[in-house]
Amino acid sequence: MKRFTLCLIAFPACAEPIFVEEAASLPHPQIYAGGWEHFVGGGVAVLDCNGDAKPDLFAAGGENPAALFVNHSAAGGAFQFTSGEIEPVLGVTGAYPLDIDSDGVMDLAVLRAGPNQLWRGLGDCRFEEATEAWGLPTRDDWTTSFTATWETGQSLPTLFFGNYVDRTNPDGPFEACDSNALLRPNGMSYAEIEPISPGYCALSALITDWQRVGEPELRISNDRHYYVRGGYEQMFRLNPLQERQDWPHVSLWGMGIASRDLTGDGLPEVMMTSMGDQLLQINRGDHFENAPYARGTYAQRPFVGDDGRPSTGWHPAFGDVDNDGLVDLFISKGNVDQMPSNATHDPNNLLMQAPDGTFHEVADLAGIATTHRSRGAALVDLNADGLLDLVVMNRRAPMELWRNATQDTGHWAEIEPIQAGTNPQAVGAWVELRVGDKVEAQEVTVGGGHAGGMAGPLHFGLGTATQAEVRVIWPDGAVGDWQPVALDARQEVIR
Repeated sequence: MKRFTLCLIAFPACAEPIFVEEAASLPHPQIYAGGWEHFVGGGVAVLDCNGDAKPDLFAAGGENPAALFVNHSAAGGAFQFTSGEIEPVLGVTGAYPLDIDSDGVMDLAVLRAGPNQLWRGLGDCRFEEATEAWGLPTRDDWTTSFTATWETGQSLPTLFFGNYVDRTNPDGPFEACDSNALLRPNGMSYAEIEPISPGYCALSALITDWQRVGEPELRISNDRHYYVRGGYEQMFRLNPLQERQDWPHVSLWGMGIASRDLTGDGLPEVMMTSMGDQLLQINRGDHFENAPYARGTYAQRPFVGDDGRPSTGWHPAFGDVDNDGLVDLFISKGNVDQMPSNATHDPNNLLMQAPDGTFHEVADLAGIATTHRSRGAALVDLNADGLLDLVVMNRRAPMELWRNATQDTGHWAEIEPIQAGTNPQAVGAWVELRVGDKVEAQEVTVGGGHAGGMAGPLHFGLGTATQAEVRVIWPDGAVGDWQPVALDARQEVIR
């Protein structure tokens, strides 16, 4: 009866999510593995590396080689991937795509337990290492988070690398968190590191204009397991770099960040994963407040099985899975390794939003409640059918691919803003989509999640709407005109 009641209030036509496993479409199983240095990390980067409008995948491997999977899936069909040709690289914890040199081809920031790397995209899914050419200072760090933005007047983006435990500290690992690194460009290269110290073992970071005032800020989520005491979730103003002293000190076992407007006021809420409670914070314009427990997003214990110990959340991802116009939430889960205080069989979550703003669990019914030690993830349309598919990275278990086969879904649109010159992917832009008197806003960002992110069009579910309009507020604040949305299609909005 409970399932039937949820179906009655759902929108549009009782479209319960269904996913079909298609990991066999990969040319080989990809496993993120390794010892202590790979307990965390394990991200996947989603990017179009050959310009065919199909999302390709760069997957971390830890002690195994990282892998590039090139997408050949037919529209609406089963997945098809081949191996991309990249130089073998070990120690990769994750990666984030962005067009660093603004040439229209996606590059990669590759995070490692060891010196980080910048890869220049050459087209046709080919890359060359450009770490030295772009002057990126490197250290033998243990990097676990990344975010980036373009600051006014700069030809290259400002980069943030978040580091975990300082492995050289003989008094570690507890209370031995490493410092973090902010890098601003000097012309067409990076000259020096602007350290952020003390660090509190950063596991996720996101630069976002959360107040929508034209001043993006750096948010860092930190792991209390190693800073133990004295640390907290951090917020920094960027120019000049300065920690906000008015920021409330919230301490948690921070693993991942996701940002999306859930209330319709144009301001992005923030989801933070952790060991135990997953913390959704509602954006009130000048501050955030914790969502009430009744909202249904805390997901603090396994919802199937008999393991009642606290869950360990990693990668949060917002997306409209059934295109009903309501944003849903995926959370990857998994024990760090064999931590006895937390659940061993810890299923991933798929939390569907109802019209009243509450969320309910459907991962088991959708078929994706696997109990591996999951890490990074992505909600992305891999086969151009307008439905968000699912990629899940696992520690010591094969990478998962799930095709969204949900029936009776709503309409959709994918919007990709593009501008000429510097920052062609328009990082920092806001895309507003209007249906009637309802406006949904999404920000173009680089960062967040856990050790991996996405580049490409922004996905909007439209429900039963057959007309919509879109406009872009560009990174410099210029406001574009409203224009019609192409229904059930991908649409570029060119400045």
